[in-house]
Amino acid sequence: MKGSKIIPIDKFVENALYNSQHGYYSTKNPFGKSGDFITAPGISSLFSEMIAIWIISFWKNLNKPKKFNIVELGPGDGKLCKVLIRTFKQFPDFYKSTNIFLYERSRKLKDVQKNKIKETSVSWLKNINQIKGGPTLFFGNEFFDAIPIKQFEKKNEKVYEKYLKIDKNSSLKTILKKAPIKIVRELKKFKLLKRNGIIEYPKLGFRELEAMVRKIKKFDGGLLLIDYGFLKQENISTLQSIKSHKKNRIFNNIGNADITSLVNFTLLKDYLSKNELTLNKVVSQSFFLKRVGILSRAEILGNRMSFKEKTDLYLRLKRLLDPKYMGDLFKVIFAYKTKKKFLLGFK
Repeated sequence: MKGSKIIPIDKFVENALYNSQHGYYSTKNPFGKSGDFITAPGISSLFSEMIAIWIISFWKNLNKPKKFNIVELGPGDGKLCKVLIRTFKQFPDFYKSTNIFLYERSRKLKDVQKNKIKETSVSWLKNINQIKGGPTLFFGNEFFDAIPIKQFEKKNEKVYEKYLKIDKNSSLKTILKKAPIKIVRELKKFKLLKRNGIIEYPKLGFRELEAMVRKIKKFDGGLLLIDYGFLKQENISTLQSIKSHKKNRIFNNIGNADITSLVNFTLLKDYLSKNELTLNKVVSQSFFLKRVGILSRAEILGNRMSFKEKTDLYLRLKRLLDPKYMGDLFKVIFAYKTKKKFLLGFK
């Protein structure tokens, strides 16, 4: 590299994760014990079953439309989708009405998914605008955290954007540049400039959601997102990196480690309500799964199991529900446009 190069943090992370030749998600399958992390569908199929039951209930709330689109956002290794289909097949009227779409950027993961999912009811989307009609439910588990964020810093009443300076030896240094007025206005609109410190803003994430919001408003449906995040902004950096199930220094192992950030659910809720969708209150993953019926389902399964199998089932359940693990850190948000309110999992 001749001289040095300066790029915003979101562009740098975008390249590290999604570059078609060297990007993290383009070159490896990071899921499971042999990868870098395990998500809820890999911990217990009960998680995916609860999502399936919730989706079927939402379809009923829409008065059982004859055509119903389900779009899984960032389907990962395809585990969740496989269990969804298995559960959906037990409800023939529902299954007949569904078109299942998988929205995946990574060619590598698309191949993993295609090897696992052979059903003709499933197809892959390159673009959300490929959906042409019918009520549509968008669902993402750990989708939004993997979309790179912009970082700003407010000090002395001035707003600066964080950039990375890459010198000819490929060493990295964080620098601040004055933020353009247009983006400062956006931050003000969402009341993000009340305090000094770090401000994180999912500009790319909002761009992804724009097309989904348009489809929901036009055809009815909703958006259900489950992810790790917070409700109260602390004005600190939440960028983090994981490799081999351990924390990794953010800018080490570029292209070989995951880089994500915590989701600001208050900001996400504000964005979706400004787009005139109905929103339920944001709840914890533990609250949501219990309300949908995960404990009853575990009890039914446990009655048919050996002591060893039952112990394993409840240890996995503990990881999903316990506040010390995923129970509280992971949150659930639902935005929708329907004639009737839909509160399953949120009340």
